[in-house]
Amino acid sequence: MNKTKICVIAHFAFGKNLLNGQTVKAKIITEELENQLGENQVLKIDTHGGIKSLLKAPFQVLKALKKSENVIIMPAHNGLRVYAPLLNFFKKFYKPRKLHYVVIGGWLASFLKNKKGLTKTLKKFYGIYAETNTMKNDLEALGFKNVSVMPNCKKLDVIKEDELVKFDKEPYKLCTFSRVMKEKGIEDAINSVKAVNEKFSRVVFTLDIYGQIDGGQEEWFENLQKEFPEYVKYGGLVPFDKSVEVLKDYFALLFPTYYEGEGFAGTLIDAFSAGIPIIASDWKYNSEIVESGKTGLIYNLKESNALEGCLKWCLDNVTNWLDMKGNCLVEAQKYLPNVVVKEFLDQLE
Repeated sequence: MNKTKICVIAHFAFGKNLLNGQTVKAKIITEELENQLGENQVLKIDTHGGIKSLLKAPFQVLKALKKSENVIIMPAHNGLRVYAPLLNFFKKFYKPRKLHYVVIGGWLASFLKNKKGLTKTLKKFYGIYAETNTMKNDLEALGFKNVSVMPNCKKLDVIKEDELVKFDKEPYKLCTFSRVMKEKGIEDAINSVKAVNEKFSRVVFTLDIYGQIDGGQEEWFENLQKEFPEYVKYGGLVPFDKSVEVLKDYFALLFPTYYEGEGFAGTLIDAFSAGIPIIASDWKYNSEIVESGKTGLIYNLKESNALEGCLKWCLDNVTNWLDMKGNCLVEAQKYLPNVVVKEFLDQLE
């Protein structure tokens, strides 16, 4: 029987238009593996379906090990508990096989702290691929020796320098570009824009909110919308291949997140590719990705009015802010799928 080079077990949600980070990253990585290895060398197994799909997990794992030299998993919490032990157990019947876990999000180290069995299982994997150096260090502190950095990536058309949109007059257009949920700091963004506009008694900034409204938070957002001033609008969903086209017309991306599961947020890559600097909270890994003063500003989440202070700094330093746009385009090149996946495949050889 012909074997494939790689099998990817992930939440693809084939036939559905899901835009969450887990699904999007799984599709991006797998598509690039197919580009570089050939479609006939990549087997895909979809874990979509919640708890019911976990009943199929043993059969999926056996299929993956039987047909592929390398098995990559990209699960969230529940999936990891199921797929990692199953793969590790059945691998002994299919030698040699290499197991790989491509991490999505920044929750793994804290999740594993009291899970000795799962930690022991993952230490036997050929590779764990964390999104940032900080995540790698956190895992190594738990005794892992098989961790590499594989940053988040997106297949985007990075704009050219001569396409950069320069801004020379108010109001300056701001946006958020993430799942629409309280923990992504949406209210903080709105309140900071309102505070600055009220301070100057005119509309200095407008704010557009883009993204899928998080399940269970619809009522919260509906109530929030009722209080929107005229310069704050909800822009709905943007197809992932249109993000750069939409974002390039903005002055700045606001990312005031305090979401517990935040990893290397894909929205930061969208912004870099569109040549727009970012104002982000110092939450989780943001300060490793956004270099304050070079590709945006990082502010202290614990300081009240810190986001408002960043907005005022931008007003006082518009030329400096616009100079960062070129830096963003340079940074975007690091996060192209062909670059990231090639580095991963080089490690397999």
